[in-house]
Amino acid sequence: MSILVNEDTKVLVQGITGGFGGRHAGLSLDYGTSLVAGVTPGKGGQHFEHGSHKVPVFDTVSQAVAETGATASAIFVPPPFAADAILEAVDAGVDLVVAITEGIPVMDMMRVKEMMKGSRTRLIGPNCPGVVTPGTGPDSSGGCRIGIAPGYIHKKGNVGIVSRSGTLTYEAVWQVTQLGYGQSTCVGIGGDPINGTSHLDVLKLFNDDPETEAIIMIGEIGGSAEEEAAAWAKEHCKKPIAGFIAGATAPPGRRMGHAGAIVSGGQGTAEAKKAAMTEAGIVVAETPSEMGQALLKAWGK
Repeated sequence: MSILVNEDTKVLVQGITGGFGGRHAGLSLDYGTSLVAGVTPGKGGQHFEHGSHKVPVFDTVSQAVAETGATASAIFVPPPFAADAILEAVDAGVDLVVAITEGIPVMDMMRVKEMMKGSRTRLIGPNCPGVVTPGTGPDSSGGCRIGIAPGYIHKKGNVGIVSRSGTLTYEAVWQVTQLGYGQSTCVGIGGDPINGTSHLDVLKLFNDDPETEAIIMIGEIGGSAEEEAAAWAKEHCKKPIAGFIAGATAPPGRRMGHAGAIVSGGQGTAEAKKAAMTEAGIVVAETPSEMGQALLKAWGK
């Protein structure tokens, strides 16, 4: 078991013929991901070639889904066109859309959220590293890698990881792997103020996943998503959670890196988030280097 994706997930890449999309499509193929199609308008009929792989390219997502049975899409489309790319995948009935693109205008994402109401499609991101469910092969290959995460640091195991920060996701993954444990699924939800999936959404999925035994939840300043997740976890989560909040030294009112990482009007501070998590029984690491040890403490290992 895992959440969201596994070795059987059929993936398509929107923007596969671009430099960035193509590079990471190749890395996903190397990882063993079942990458079955690419989509670039005007380049239908071509192929994306990587090693022994020859992936067909289609003009539209609906054509790719009809021909290959793809159920998940990775968005590597420039910001001005990314919202339409997301909605095209939604219209095609894709189960999961992972939007890697950074810098999508907030108004565009407001439109996406409104138009996705009632849809069965789940959106991860935007501005996220993606989703990885490790496999059992060498360097955890043979699983499913959608996005830009370094697959080789993963290890098949029982720790679920959810994070707003890409680099902190990788740090948590590496620490868990170095400790001899592994991951069930790692989900980077992205750092934009309007995203498709929240910490709470992912906690619920991990809570219901029999393979996931413990969870690392990584947040940062801005918004109230971490507090909401902690409140739910206190009452409902059956699994131990370790946490970390980034941005404790950020000056109020200054946006730090991620578009959603801004403290305004005293809301969304690191102190408030850490207090809410601690009150919910989550073991909070004070520095990124302590996330693995916080997990062991929470897990009783």
